[in-house]
Amino acid sequence: MPAEIRRTVLSVQTTFEEGGKTVDKPTKLVAAIAIIKNPWFGRGYVENLRPEIHDVAPSLGKLLTDMLLDVTGDKLEGCGKASIVGMGGEIEHAQAMTHTLHFGNQFREAINAKSYLAFSNTRGAAGCSMMIPLMHKDDGGKRSHYQTIHLTVPDAPADDEILVALGASIGGHPNHRIGDRYEDLKEMGHDVDNPAGV
Repeated sequence: MPAEIRRTVLSVQTTFEEGGKTVDKPTKLVAAIAIIKNPWFGRGYVENLRPEIHDVAPSLGKLLTDMLLDVTGDKLEGCGKASIVGMGGEIEHAQAMTHTLHFGNQFREAINAKSYLAFSNTRGAAGCSMMIPLMHKDDGGKRSHYQTIHLTVPDAPADDEILVALGASIGGHPNHRIGDRYEDLKEMGHDVDNPAGV
């Protein structure tokens, strides 16, 4: 059966000024969250989580992807994911919803991403902090797109719920100026095209 969804939440943050300087092109951070019933709650230790993953993850991934793309369209540059399981569940339950291709590839394929999805997973009570780390959808070395969406849902997760989220950015970090990973590699004498020396 598909996810039992209590509510969805869409958060859009637009930054116009950072560090006392106007952002030349305002940036956006977008989070799409679903508050769902934990399908393993109250069942004790469940050895095989895959049946519920297969039932829930694909439609949940599509729902959250569609919510993000309704805001970003084809301007999306950064992406990531996160989940929080309520205190009555295991962290493995939170990870089960996001660490599966049945969920993540709904998003990655829709945006033609080459990078993996940065992630965070935790267990917490209602109102605990959710942090969705982001990176550039095509280039994991672009530090301009290392950002974190930080938010809370005051009444979730309940003990029997999981918060599942996808995050996106339009633009990089406002007024980015720390350089990219590739600049560090050059300064340290590494071959940028072959940083591991393979």
